[in-house]
Amino acid sequence: MAQQLPPDPAALSGIIAFQGLPANVLNWLLQAGELRQYADGEILVRAGDPADVMIAVVAGTMQYYRLDNGQREPIFRIEAGYLSGVLPYSRLQVFRGQGVAVGSTKLFLLPRTQFPALEQVSPELVQRLVAVMSDRARDEVRGQERDDKLRALGKLSAGLAHELNNPAAAIARASAALNEALKKKPFLLTNLLAACPPAEAVAALLNYGSLPEAAPVRSALDRADCEDELADWLEAQGCPDGFALAPGLLDAGYTAATLTPLVASLPAPARPPALAWFESHLSALSLTHDIHEASQRISTLVGNVKTYSHMDRAGGRELLAVTSGLDSTLNIFDHALRQKNGKLIRTYGPDLPTVLGEVGQLNQVWTNLLDNAIDALPSSGGVLTVQAVKEADGVCVSIIDNGSGIAPEVLAHMYEPFYTTKPAGEGSGLGLDIARRIVQEHGGRLEAKSEPGRTELAVWLPGKGA
Repeated sequence: MAQQLPPDPAALSGIIAFQGLPANVLNWLLQAGELRQYADGEILVRAGDPADVMIAVVAGTMQYYRLDNGQREPIFRIEAGYLSGVLPYSRLQVFRGQGVAVGSTKLFLLPRTQFPALEQVSPELVQRLVAVMSDRARDEVRGQERDDKLRALGKLSAGLAHELNNPAAAIARASAALNEALKKKPFLLTNLLAACPPAEAVAALLNYGSLPEAAPVRSALDRADCEDELADWLEAQGCPDGFALAPGLLDAGYTAATLTPLVASLPAPARPPALAWFESHLSALSLTHDIHEASQRISTLVGNVKTYSHMDRAGGRELLAVTSGLDSTLNIFDHALRQKNGKLIRTYGPDLPTVLGEVGQLNQVWTNLLDNAIDALPSSGGVLTVQAVKEADGVCVSIIDNGSGIAPEVLAHMYEPFYTTKPAGEGSGLGLDIARRIVQEHGGRLEAKSEPGRTELAVWLPGKGA
């Protein structure tokens, strides 16, 4: 249990903000506030409690935690000599975390109700406390910006990992199947040569040994009929495993009609080994094609990440096309959009002017706006519209969702720092504030319009020379 201690001017001498104050000010502080002793592990402040007291750590340590689903997550520590709690002119109304004593801890507590009198007693101390508050707010904003970036990075990396896993798994499957196919080829080739086919027939076989540009797309019922027809034809040519060969040949785009000229020049004994070798050869080509396609997909994803993260360029502003950053960010969010079963409509106007900007910062703007828009999409029938048009010697980028809309009372506060409607731990309330500041630093403006079924965030940026 906390224990109230008698007034002790020496106890306040170690508080950095109080150092050098006249004795009469220290005595007034001790009369207006109180000293308290806390045991190790004792809760000093609780999340949701009114923030109605300034806290100075005289001895020991105060550990702050964020509560997330009942679990305590350490945020920061206040060591002896430093301040916490509410300060003069602070807008803090409730404590957002839980403060716990680490070891035997002594605190000096000054109620908020004493702040008006403090201004009369020591304007100098009030100025010091305001400076402390400014530093603290700046550090908190930086920390929240870092957390927001990490949270966004976590979302993007989860989607990227899923997108990379699919082609990587495809490469693993195709390479394993290709390995098995290559193991069979010497045996199949031996059987073919043992049948002593004419040289011109072998040449024709090799000329056929390539994949068509595109195999026809068939319905399941039509494909089953075609497989049966091709299998019957293969067995008529003497192939005992016609039903095993038919799917591979059909996948490569071949039918009984297109294979008939191939076997016409082959003697009957050579046809089964020739067709078996031919199917194996086409399967190997198909597998290498699959590996190539999957590799290209991975290469494209890596390119999107490099473009999005601005990896290949030095920092600083440069002339750029906003649509390039939009496209790379949209590619990064492709998985998140598909998870919401959302449809993307992308329309870019002609002759868009370039803008002078910092790619990484503008990509952070697109990330924040797209993340919010995708979150707002309904579970079915969601439509995300991204537009870019030339407007007033600049470029106007609009990100529009068909979600439920933003309530007027929320719309009025949406740019305020730390204002969020998301559940605890899912948003800091800084995303739109950061986005607007970045846009303003680029000489532009960010505006929002919302009604049920349509929310639009529009970013206007000045064009080159505007």
